[in-house]
Amino acid sequence: MPHFRSAFLAALSLTIAQGAAAETPAAAAATAAPSLKVELNAADTTEANCKLTFLITNDLSAPLDKAVYETVLFDREGTVNRLTLFDFGQLPVGRPRVRQFVVPQTTCENLGRILFNGAQSCEGAGIAAGTCENALAPATRTEIEVLG
Repeated sequence: MPHFRSAFLAALSLTIAQGAAAETPAAAAATAAPSLKVELNAADTTEANCKLTFLITNDLSAPLDKAVYETVLFDREGTVNRLTLFDFGQLPVGRPRVRQFVVPQTTCENLGRILFNGAQSCEGAGIAAGTCENALAPATRTEIEVLG
C-alpha cells in the first residue's frame, strides 16, 4: 500500500506541475508582445482600379498620431507593379480602424503580393524609433499575400 500511495502522490505532483506550467489563452494574450495588426480584409476591382480594404488594430502601449508605410505591390508573377505609400492615419490603442486605398490602373486579380517595406512615418507620444516596423503583424483574408 505505501508503494501505491507514493506512486499516486508522484503522479498528482506531476499533474499539478504540468497544469501550473500550462498557459491559458488569457495569460498568453496578456504576455504577448505589443503589435500593430494590419489585415488585408478585402480587395475589390472597381472599373480598372483595385480597392484594398485594411483592418488595423493598434495593440501598442500608446496611440499613433501618424502611421505611413512604404508599400510594394507585386503582380501575380512576382514582378513589382509599383512602390507607394499607405497612410493609415491616426490609430488609437485597442480600437480597430478600417482604411481603404484605391490602386489606379490595376485590377485586384492582377495583384499577388503586398509587402510593407518599412515605416516611412511612425509618430505618437512615447513611440520609440522602429516601433511601427518591429510591431507590424500583417495578415490577409484574401488571395493576395501580405508580408511585412
